[in-house]
Amino acid sequence: MKSTQQLHDLGQSLWLDNITRGLLTSGTLERYIRDLSITGLTSNPTIFDQAIRNTDFYDAAIRQKALAGKSGEALFFELALEDLTQAADLFRPVHNATGGVDGWVSLEVSPLLADDTEGTIQAAVQLHAQAQRPNLFIKIPGTDAGIAAIEETIFAGVPVNVTLLFSREHYIAAAEAYMRGIERRIAAGLDAEVASVASVFVSRWDVAIKDKVPDALRNRLGIAIGMRTYKAYRDLLAAPRWQKLAGAGALPQRLLWASTGSKDPAAPDTLYLGALAAPDTINTIPEKTLLAFVEHGEVKGALPPDGGDAEALLAEFARAGVDNAALAAILQREGAQSFAKSWNDLMDCITSKSAALAQARPGGGKP
Repeated sequence: MKSTQQLHDLGQSLWLDNITRGLLTSGTLERYIRDLSITGLTSNPTIFDQAIRNTDFYDAAIRQKALAGKSGEALFFELALEDLTQAADLFRPVHNATGGVDGWVSLEVSPLLADDTEGTIQAAVQLHAQAQRPNLFIKIPGTDAGIAAIEETIFAGVPVNVTLLFSREHYIAAAEAYMRGIERRIAAGLDAEVASVASVFVSRWDVAIKDKVPDALRNRLGIAIGMRTYKAYRDLLAAPRWQKLAGAGALPQRLLWASTGSKDPAAPDTLYLGALAAPDTINTIPEKTLLAFVEHGEVKGALPPDGGDAEALLAEFARAGVDNAALAAILQREGAQSFAKSWNDLMDCITSKSAALAQARPGGGKP
């Protein structure tokens, strides 16, 4: 049995952390769904920037849209939604079979809105309406402004993937925003079934402290944070507040492991997949890591619901000088800045390609 199938049987959903037009047109995504137990996917500005910049799959569409007067963000979101709606349709059978729990794709609002609550809400509602797919999440960062936007967006009935979470506390803030949105919908007589996931980034913890702790602690902080957060997740699902919402028809906001490609060449390339196997969670996996896991990954067991030895391990990091709360804030801020940079690079790429392609003949060459 494939290791991906083992994770699926354990109760963990595997999503692909990638989307390109080539994945769709080549049939590769369909093969991953059929053969590797992939049941959803995520995207972000960096993924789209690399896909558009480094391939010619989008050139014809960019040229057509530029000649029609489209530019900038509007042109990009049309391109992105063409890919993501096609992917959403591929995952629709999974979505239907799981009652809306699985089979999702994700599109991020502009990272330039990370500190703009009202702008984020408006963008989320607009993009979801534009997509016209029930299984498309809108990604909103778990910044202070984002948390306020998440509650309002859920209340508006728009499914949300909360991104850029780094700690148990970040996760709890996102979960509470989700529950407030659902509670308000119930009080208003609206349907309680609005889906959400909470995406906790893992590998960036280990990158941040790799030269600051003893070798015995290298590549262990992200997993410890994950175990601590998983305990909070299980505790929340067992709590009376959530049980009341579940009784009213609400779907659990599933915990999602993001940034799960190993960044340390000395570490196993499937480190975070084997270590974060857990029922009722999602692991969104870079394509390279997915293929490595299929080739030589192992599933040794599930995360303990009580967090296992996470607190003891985190105490060791504290003794080594790691301030988890301060580092979580730094990582979230740097993550938002990194996505904003990718967004600006993406907009520059769209602008330059639009200009060049609009002047070229459809078959190539200058007029």
